[in-house]
Amino acid sequence: MKPPARLEGANELMDAQGIEPALLRRALLDLEIVNRRLGGVRAVIDAVAPLLRAGQPLTLLDVGCGGADLPRAITQYVEKRRLDHHVVAVDRNLATIDIANAWSSEHDIEFVAADGLRLPFPDRTFDIVISSMTLHHFDGPSRIAALREMARVARRRVVINDLERCWTNYWGARILAATIWRRSLARHDGPMSVLRGFTDQELARDFVSAGLTSVDVRRRFFFRLVASGGPPRSRPAAETTL
Repeated sequence: MKPPARLEGANELMDAQGIEPALLRRALLDLEIVNRRLGGVRAVIDAVAPLLRAGQPLTLLDVGCGGADLPRAITQYVEKRRLDHHVVAVDRNLATIDIANAWSSEHDIEFVAADGLRLPFPDRTFDIVISSMTLHHFDGPSRIAALREMARVARRRVVINDLERCWTNYWGARILAATIWRRSLARHDGPMSVLRGFTDQELARDFVSAGLTSVDVRRRFFFRLVASGGPPRSRPAAETTL
């Protein structure tokens, strides 16, 4: 069945500044529950785990961290394996950063307020750059620019976890909006997020357009797409030896 048309130029409530704190906390908690129960956390850890090297430290960046459920899960995963790590979580919303920081007080995570299109890090700072449920917030050229910026600061791999745009996923989100999410921002944003999601071919094309290499896109439970790719093989101009 042909998927619904992608919804471009839409504004999700979560994209706004100045959201009432209780509503923002509820929306972030809803997203954490969805990630945990519908496979988002497992999908990202499964993508990151093969990239870990025994006895070697890990540097990882999460772009658009939300409530930081993914950085916490990854931190717990590497701590159980006694790997040295430096995990940084970025979000452009200061209120979101404050909530994520408070929820992560028992974890060794550095939080930075920054725009995903202008990451405040030098080239190739992190082994792995992840982004979960964030890429669909970008439209057209800005989406490619965001991927290029992630590739710029990655040494080894960029991993994206996002929604598959299909009718079954959309109607599932509509059911959640009418029941569990009826008092949450997710009542509006959940179905819209699916319509702003991707097919596997679209996500692969975006990775290639951004210059990422060895691109791999996989479907995961529950209607998730996990894409990964290596940074461009040519070194950034600042690193080129004359």
